[in-house]
Amino acid sequence: MSPRCSSTRSNVRQRASAVLALLWLCGLLAGCARDPVERQESFVFGTRVEVVVYGVDRAQARDALGEVLREFDRLHRLLHAWQPSELTRINAAIAAGEPADIDDEMAQLLADVKTTALRGEDLFNPAAGALIGAWGFHADEFLPRRPDAATLAALIAARPRMADVDIDAGPAGGHRLGSRNGAVQFDLGGYAKGYALDRAAALLRARGVRNALINIGGNVLALGAKGDQPWRVGIQHPRKSEALASVELRDGEAIGTSGDYQRYFELDGERLCHLIDPRDGQPVRHTQSLTVLIPAAPDAGARSDADSKPLFIAGRDAWQALAARMGVSHALRVDQDGSVVATSDMQARLR
Repeated sequence: MSPRCSSTRSNVRQRASAVLALLWLCGLLAGCARDPVERQESFVFGTRVEVVVYGVDRAQARDALGEVLREFDRLHRLLHAWQPSELTRINAAIAAGEPADIDDEMAQLLADVKTTALRGEDLFNPAAGALIGAWGFHADEFLPRRPDAATLAALIAARPRMADVDIDAGPAGGHRLGSRNGAVQFDLGGYAKGYALDRAAALLRARGVRNALINIGGNVLALGAKGDQPWRVGIQHPRKSEALASVELRDGEAIGTSGDYQRYFELDGERLCHLIDPRDGQPVRHTQSLTVLIPAAPDAGARSDADSKPLFIAGRDAWQALAARMGVSHALRVDQDGSVVATSDMQARLR
């Protein structure tokens, strides 16, 4: 059977999903055009981003927004998984069996990623970037095709994990990264957007901005409130251009969704998404979307991005127990059949 979508249509769907998320966000910000807000939009991390600032003068807001968008561009160039970046340099060194010297920021980031992967019991596996690439998702426009069976089997057998990675002191005062497994290839697509949320929040606070909403492709972090009203955001319905529910975000909270509608193609009657189960190397089919709400913390953004991934992959019978082990109390899952289940804490926050 022939593919049901072209690479161009796949890319359009990916961008349309991001636009829909932003449309629902703006629609839920009642009166956003009339209130004292400043906003800027851009397209980084393969998705559309929007930053909304409330309650400061225009010059201060624009300076802060400009700094945030410049930081997003910097992180995009630092962490890109297939275009030339610091991350691809590290991946090339690992593939060649060589160590890579890294700076303080990258060392701390990868150490945090390693901790996050362990917390998610390796279902969130940023060391398995080669699997993502094998399915064709290391491209802005991807072709609907299955990987070569032998290639897929070899990648699964190699079992690259973050636990294979060591970061030690470097000879010149920096850090040196090595891997005991040459199959490790980093893909931080499940972490970078959340990390960028946290960086943006820190930059805005440093600029004196106390009330803002930062949205990177549906991963959202709130600062303060919108005047006398909380920031309210929608959870995208995975099959309709509407919100499944909405949530009022408190100061410092972040919400993130992993969905099979964000990057996918259809082949032989199946929807094949970019969320790959590292245990069998296959795109997850049993879950349409998984949303987590993370309480205020310095890493709330990163957790809102990363913690949804292992829960998405875990499946109907295992996700709630895994959420409890991970310390995720607010989560909502949409099954492949469209049924919705939320934890009791999440249910209490839904509107």
